[in-house]
Amino acid sequence: MIEWFQFVATRLPELWVRTGEHILLTGTSTLIAIAIGIPLGLAASRLPRLQGIITGGVGIVQTIPSLAMLAMLLALLNKIGTTPAIIALVLYALLPIVRNALAGLTGVPAPIKEAADGIGMTRNQRLWLVELPLATPVIITGIQTAAVVGVGIATLSAFIGAGGLGQFINRGIALSNHQLILLGAVPAALLALAVDASITSVQWGLRRRRSARRGNRLDGLIRTLALSAPLFILATGCLAVWKPDLLSAGTTSSGDNNAPVIRIGSKNFTEQLILGEIMAQLIEQNTEMQVVRKFDLGGTMICHSALRNGEIDLYAEYTGTALTTVLKREVISNPNEAYRIVSEAYAKQFDLTWLSPFGFNNTYAITLRETDAQRWGIKSISELKSRASELRAGWTSEFSERPDGYPGLREHYGFKFATVRDLDTALMYEALVQEEVDVICAFATDGRIAAYHLQPLEDDLQFFPPYFAAPIISAATLDKHPELEKILDLVAGKISSETMQRLNSQVDRDKRSPAEVAREFLQSNILPSIQ
Repeated sequence: MIEWFQFVATRLPELWVRTGEHILLTGTSTLIAIAIGIPLGLAASRLPRLQGIITGGVGIVQTIPSLAMLAMLLALLNKIGTTPAIIALVLYALLPIVRNALAGLTGVPAPIKEAADGIGMTRNQRLWLVELPLATPVIITGIQTAAVVGVGIATLSAFIGAGGLGQFINRGIALSNHQLILLGAVPAALLALAVDASITSVQWGLRRRRSARRGNRLDGLIRTLALSAPLFILATGCLAVWKPDLLSAGTTSSGDNNAPVIRIGSKNFTEQLILGEIMAQLIEQNTEMQVVRKFDLGGTMICHSALRNGEIDLYAEYTGTALTTVLKREVISNPNEAYRIVSEAYAKQFDLTWLSPFGFNNTYAITLRETDAQRWGIKSISELKSRASELRAGWTSEFSERPDGYPGLREHYGFKFATVRDLDTALMYEALVQEEVDVICAFATDGRIAAYHLQPLEDDLQFFPPYFAAPIISAATLDKHPELEKILDLVAGKISSETMQRLNSQVDRDKRSPAEVAREFLQSNILPSIQ
């Protein structure tokens, strides 16, 4: 427990910022949903013909899985970050707000409506002075449900670069780090409780206002505080985002607000986080630029789209991935030819520039437990054919669909496995060790291969293309800051496959941070050569 609190203490400045981002995501989306949902509930109560359409429409939205919703919005908007995240959160918040508004308004007793009509109220006067006040407790309950659920759903927004507490959870899953997962999950749960309590206080304040006697200043102050509770939470979120250094031990940011900004992205697995840190720290140490890290962006196409749209300026990609997933080309075994084709095609089609590769080849490796490989006498993928129909496979979601993944592998080698499960990258290795699956699509440079005593099989029919990693940068950014190419070339060819496997192992097995591992690598291997 002491270790946990020490870990939290070291992360307080970032926890402060991520909590603020989470509050603003949830608060903004809830306010927008209120502005849309209450009028929709009113329309449904006044226009019976539209009632089924309105309630059915918001109900259908609720059935779409959260990740699927985010993926669809990414495709429609072609944009990462807060915009698609807030739209998704608004759509999910509409159902409880609309239905509770409808239930509250239609639940006003008929005699009360008749009495209002009897004293000469117009229809609008009856709505504002009678129906809405009576429906308010039910409406607020719907808002409360929407806001609390929104806190939970907002954790998924980190998948598309919107920040929030989900960023800790994403990193924790990618790095198999339970402390990071808890660092996101526990504050999110506490925030949900705080949001729930703040809206409950609003309900109490409204009831108290109606029953309290006038002239009691203390009672009025208490009611005002109760009614303002959600605003205090929103104000805290704004303060955390606008004053990110507030918890940084009294220090202020050393960055120059007028310095040019370079935004570096990464996918959501260990190696990408390390490469992102290596590039970020190289730039920080050799320029006056302000580096913004937009890590854990999900899969290949999210990073690619973000780079094309100018939402990031730089990230590390693999030649085989670019060739088959992005360009939809046939597999090319020659690494130099593959690099030439992707660099020329990216420059022509996307106005993106491939810089010099880091030096390692992180190809896919069909992998068994070492004990099984020895017992069955299997050393190559071809030799799996006699047993494949009995084995359970665990792939990453990308590998399950990519042409250089399972579909192509199945066709190239002429066999398929008994069952196939999609697994997160980090969980895939654990599943193999725990004997929940029998074969996985490991990465050749992953340190867990040696740590877990796993056996990669030889790609004897040469199906997988070369996957040499290299920085990709937008041509516009490179034109504006040509010195970046020279800086990033300092690490070109300096990271062998063995070195990358060791760096990955230090993060995955030894539970060190990617930033620390990257810093140590640069200090030992790169910085001495340029001093």
